[in-house]
Amino acid sequence: MASEVVKKAVFDMESAKELVKELRASFVAGKTKSYEWRRTQLNSMLKMMEENEPQIVAALRDDLSKPELESSIYEIAMLKNSCRLALKEMKQWMMPEKAKTSLTTFPSSAEIVSEPLGVVLVISAWNYPFLLSLDPVVGAIAAGNAIVLKPSEIAPATSSLLAKLVADYLDSSCIKVVEGAVPETSALLEQKWDKILYTGNGRVARIVMAAAAKHLTPVVLELGGKSPVIVDSGINLQVATRRTIAGKWGCNNGQACISPDYIITTNDYALKLVDSFKCELERFYGKNPLESKDLSRIVNSNHFARLSKLLDEDKVSSKIVHGGERDKTNLKIAPTILLDVPQDSLIMNEEIFGPLLPIILVDKVEDSFDVINSSGTKPLAAYLFTNNKKLKEKFVATVSAGGLVVNDTTVHLAEHTLPFGGVGDSGMGAYHGKFSFDAFSHKKAVLYRGFAGDAFVRYPPYTKGKLRLLQALLGGSILGIIRALLGWSKA
Repeated sequence: MASEVVKKAVFDMESAKELVKELRASFVAGKTKSYEWRRTQLNSMLKMMEENEPQIVAALRDDLSKPELESSIYEIAMLKNSCRLALKEMKQWMMPEKAKTSLTTFPSSAEIVSEPLGVVLVISAWNYPFLLSLDPVVGAIAAGNAIVLKPSEIAPATSSLLAKLVADYLDSSCIKVVEGAVPETSALLEQKWDKILYTGNGRVARIVMAAAAKHLTPVVLELGGKSPVIVDSGINLQVATRRTIAGKWGCNNGQACISPDYIITTNDYALKLVDSFKCELERFYGKNPLESKDLSRIVNSNHFARLSKLLDEDKVSSKIVHGGERDKTNLKIAPTILLDVPQDSLIMNEEIFGPLLPIILVDKVEDSFDVINSSGTKPLAAYLFTNNKKLKEKFVATVSAGGLVVNDTTVHLAEHTLPFGGVGDSGMGAYHGKFSFDAFSHKKAVLYRGFAGDAFVRYPPYTKGKLRLLQALLGGSILGIIRALLGWSKA
């Protein structure tokens, strides 16, 4: 333990500066730019997962009591899919994209070249500490960058394992892991990066963005928010309930950025919905969910206390209709449903990030949109269960969120053809699939011309005739160009 403290203490501002200098030298030397280097690193990452899955699952169990299924599928398998997709598509992504040219530059050709940004920083989160650390790294590698990964210290077992595995399997002259807490992160943020991708909360995101602004460094911020679920009547209620449970308690016991945060339904439908939740929750987690091996624990005592405070508020504690049991020693909170929660309560004014699910009541399901939009913030995700085509259309047209899902929750995360990112308070920028490659690439505009077709009208002395011809060229009108060449004025 003492040696670990000493090790962390030596990573100061000077250490961070030297680290970036070393990585920038590797990047400038061109080590990361070849297709072969990128392919080798991604294959090594796949090998790393294949050979170490039990250790990864064990680390996630130590940090979060995460069930093996959730660790294997939602962290490891999803990361494998990202690697395989990049390996399959990367050569195509790297190819210059042809662009059209106009009469203004005729004769010419053009293309858009994707080039790596340089040396990038990825700051990860604790709730999915393996996936959220390495998924952005996949995109950064595919785009040809040198990378520093800063895992979350709140998931120490996974952080330590990541540091060891990355050093063992990936090119340590171009990809580094820095462990630590606030001092180490602060030292890293003082350096000049070519891009920073941060996953976490809005408070820290503001610190990251302020630090990045000193160097004009672009950022991707993957944050969160209060992701609502609108439940209409006339649906398959059992399926809707199960899919909400899977997205809430089946995703790290509600500790996920796209986890359903609250439900909106009508007064007439609420009791039926609550009964369905009670039935399905007991089916999934038993009569004593605190003993279930299929629920993650709360990450630490601070978050347990925060969630308890939300639950113990006077105007909220009487609204519990299911669950509410707590085990402080083992940091367990049972899946909890709260009905008709006041919108001015604490639980409705911050992201819950835990196993509590309030239900808000409205007279008509269409009123749900006003509830969401009146919050003043835009969530990372929003969900709707309905069979009503017009309601679906209004949902898509009215609700601004990072992503929308109709008749399910959280599954859009698995589609690499969709960008994953927030809007407003829920973040900026996006990644996943090709969007990850693009997030860590500069789209360089390139125009090719020969020496023929030199337009005399560009050069002094300027005349009215040259003005008319240039206006016609820029306007793209063939008739206008003919008129200008013939000296005809507009009719």
